[in-house]
Amino acid sequence: MDEPSLFDEPSADSPAASLAELRDAAAACTNCDLYRHATQTVFGAGPQDARLILVGEQPGDREDIEGEPFVGPAGRLLDQALVDAGIDRDLVYVTNAVKHFKFTARGKRRIHATPKVEEIRACRLWLDGEIAAVRPTVVAALGATAAKVLLGPSFRVSKQRGEVVERDGLRLTATIHPSAILRGPQEERDAALADLVNDLRAIAALL
Repeated sequence: MDEPSLFDEPSADSPAASLAELRDAAAACTNCDLYRHATQTVFGAGPQDARLILVGEQPGDREDIEGEPFVGPAGRLLDQALVDAGIDRDLVYVTNAVKHFKFTARGKRRIHATPKVEEIRACRLWLDGEIAAVRPTVVAALGATAAKVLLGPSFRVSKQRGEVVERDGLRLTATIHPSAILRGPQEERDAALADLVNDLRAIAALL
């Protein structure tokens, strides 16, 4: 049996709307069951004329509480990497493939859980809408889930990070998610961060 694809071509009726309209519509999204346990929809953030969109997997605990993407520990690390790469964070649109936090409760802690294919597909119209509204030059996936959504189910960040695919006037590429650096051994984090910064510099050169 073939692996279910995380990547489907955007449909012709994907919403062509402003970011504000999409954000309002997504706030009431019940396309999958993740909304039942999450605090709120966490939509993307950034300027509508951004030339670069960064796409992560899903909001984390902090993002779920605050309602904004990349405001937790991984977001702060991404901010540092963007500065080191010479990219103005205020000019970047950041979002996630999935707009609700999926987690497993462990005592008082909420532990990240990987979204299922059907949950990713249920959110695809919002990501398509964001890309259509922003019309960036480059869309960069952060981590494996976002890379599979944007570049296909066979794409492997570990082997193909930095590869550039051109599709419909967009340049698509991928790098690691900052959260992967935080989960790694302390002694390896500086080198992993330096690799992320180098990837972001290469992404900036595509703009």
